[in-house]
Amino acid sequence: MDEVHAVLRRLDRIETLEREGAHPATVLAELHELVREAEAWARLEGDERARAAAAAIAERAMIAV
Repeated sequence: MDEVHAVLRRLDRIETLEREGAHPATVLAELHELVREAEAWARLEGDERARAAAAAIAERAMIAV
């Protein structure tokens, strides 16, 4: 469950940064961390939905670049 909470906290942090108009590099760094945390969660869960969620997050992070 720690992995899930890490992902949720990271998403909240990213939303706050975007709302506050943070520098894009700061948001991008948080997105990269989000991808790592989501991948850790997917590995732990070991199911297709978790892997798909991690892949979707990684894809969205690449779009943000």
